[in-house]
Amino acid sequence: MTTEERYRAILRNHLPPQAVEWIYAYLNHHKVHFHVTRERRTKYGDYRWPQPQHPFHEMSVNGDLNPYLFLWVFLHEAAHLETHLKYSSVQPHGHEWQAEYASLLAARADDFPEEVRPLVLRYAARIPLSRVLARSIEEELHRHDSGAGAGPSLRLDNLPAGSLFRLKKKPDILFASIERRRTRWLCRDAATGRLYTVSGGAEVERELS
Repeated sequence: MTTEERYRAILRNHLPPQAVEWIYAYLNHHKVHFHVTRERRTKYGDYRWPQPQHPFHEMSVNGDLNPYLFLWVFLHEAAHLETHLKYSSVQPHGHEWQAEYASLLAARADDFPEEVRPLVLRYAARIPLSRVLARSIEEELHRHDSGAGAGPSLRLDNLPAGSLFRLKKKPDILFASIERRRTRWLCRDAATGRLYTVSGGAEVERELS
């Protein structure tokens, strides 16, 4: 198997079939060093622009995401690349980045499940982008997680402030949510009082008080 075939095989393992070829061409065109990583609790993906110590575009996406979420995150990171090429130095998620993300989503909306496409197009139609609508899209895309036939997982964003909960991937700590801070929640360890910030998209199990 050639390097090109291995690269395509990796993409086929993580993307909707219809997205593989154009993403392969996109990465090749921009000479992106692309990595599929293990799960990271603090982020789904990242992008680093060329610098003297690594003179190339570098992008990564978590490998534990289902294909549609993987595509959603890839486009988020590709928008950072496009923003850097056009503007060099701007706010990471400012209007310039939002416009690039919206443009990519609108162009690739057909790569998402049919029931989600209208939401994606509505999200991409207006700047500033709606974080509330983005969370709705992400919840719909989570329906395609393996074993998710019973419906979307319960996520921290679905709970009101003051809820007691445990993280599905770290159930040994009982947390109490305090307040939302953009995309994360300030939470307290119910036993020790220690404060944490937790992603609003984290899968949780609610505890009765």
